[in-house]
Amino acid sequence: MHFQPLVVSAYTLCTAAGDGRAATLHALRERRGGLRRNDFSHSPLETWIGRIAGLEHQPLPAHLAAWECRNNRLAWRGLLTDGFLAAVAAARKRYGAHRIAVVLGTSTSSIGASEEAYRRLEPDGSYPPDLRRPIVHTPHSLGDFVQHALQLHGLCVTVATACSSSAKVFAQAERLLRAGLADAAVVGGVDTLCGSVLFGFNSLELVSPEPCRPFDAERRGINLGEAAGFALLEREPARGPRFIGYGESSDAHHMSAPHPEGLGARMALEQALARSGMQPQDVDYLNLHGTASLRNDEVEARLVAEIFPAGVFASSTKGWTGHTLGAAGIVEAAITLLALEHGILPGTLNTRRLDAACGPQIRCENSAGEVRRAMSFSFGFGGSNCVLAFAREAQA
Repeated sequence: MHFQPLVVSAYTLCTAAGDGRAATLHALRERRGGLRRNDFSHSPLETWIGRIAGLEHQPLPAHLAAWECRNNRLAWRGLLTDGFLAAVAAARKRYGAHRIAVVLGTSTSSIGASEEAYRRLEPDGSYPPDLRRPIVHTPHSLGDFVQHALQLHGLCVTVATACSSSAKVFAQAERLLRAGLADAAVVGGVDTLCGSVLFGFNSLELVSPEPCRPFDAERRGINLGEAAGFALLEREPARGPRFIGYGESSDAHHMSAPHPEGLGARMALEQALARSGMQPQDVDYLNLHGTASLRNDEVEARLVAEIFPAGVFASSTKGWTGHTLGAAGIVEAAITLLALEHGILPGTLNTRRLDAACGPQIRCENSAGEVRRAMSFSFGFGGSNCVLAFAREAQA
């Protein structure tokens, strides 16, 4: 469980709640969520979504046109935010383009482009000419695009473990740096809305017809969203908040339901506490997975109530962004970093009456205070779990 902390020297996020750290912080403080009635696809489901405005009118620049698709458009928009491109360019000068790894999580990659290709098949059954670009029809579309966009030439890894994907990228990057295979890493994730996701989750009876209410006694399911987020991980002496530990597990209990006793989630949490050297009482804030699905929230609430003292502040922020699937881990890690840096403790938006399974840790209203150490939970389909631990930048 030895762990050498890494520095998060730059990070950014782009969600339905806003583009970048400042807009997200404002949305959190104002309790202004980004969910809207579903208007995606030709036959929209009755639900709410976290759709990012303007992507349809923001094509990739000409030198990146080979990767043109909605998912990579959103990735590019994220890379342009919060000075992230400049931060990576500076790191490229320090370490060399071959010594910065790219580790990205995604569930859908650019599957929306494949859906469009099938809708527009030529009479002979072939893809239309503008979509005969094999790279956008592969799970590695995102990673290949981001590595080229950042002008990096080192290791490039795609992590696809459902909703834990862009949390697990932090763990994978730490192992690459510890093994000496890279000197720094760009981590993150991007997922965009598409028909396969919306109708697929609806077929599982997990989609809510109203704005999601995580941990609410009368919650009705999830709202899907889209997002991009990235972070640059380096060793000392870089400045920034610290990534101090992680835990991973794969309980493989069920394709789409958590272990009823939270076995995998508990294992990941215990590992994260051990690696970070923390006890439960040392944690100031927990950003929970909190999807507003019946089983996830019940199991997660019970786990938090059993392990953490009453004074720990815990919440789900999916009422602001929707469930951004493979991008959820990086989005909620970024919100956790905002809590550390600005002392914002976001409550659980839209929730009216907490489920009886919830302990005093889970809060509905925002608060403010010193946040020194925090954790972010990500639990994916198939029992793929990850918990991340962060600490505020050490004071001189």
